[in-house]
Amino acid sequence: MTGRPTREDLQHQVDTFNARYPIGQRVTLRKDDGTDVDTRTRARAAILSGHSAVIWLEGVRGCYLLDRVTPIKSDEVAA
Repeated sequence: MTGRPTREDLQHQVDTFNARYPIGQRVTLRKDDGTDVDTRTRARAAILSGHSAVIWLEGVRGCYLLDRVTPIKSDEVAA
């Protein structure tokens, strides 16, 4: 077993995120260098090339793994 998520697991992750959070949702992104960036989603989450659940974000080039994004509740204050 490789520990990689199945296509069904990825689809569930994407569907759950998209059902809970609209485009424009405020999120915190954990970047590759370990820093956090507050931003917003600019598209729906999707499966990239059949192997990764990803999201596109405002002011961020490319996409990031959905696992690297934490939605910000409306009553939380961004740092």
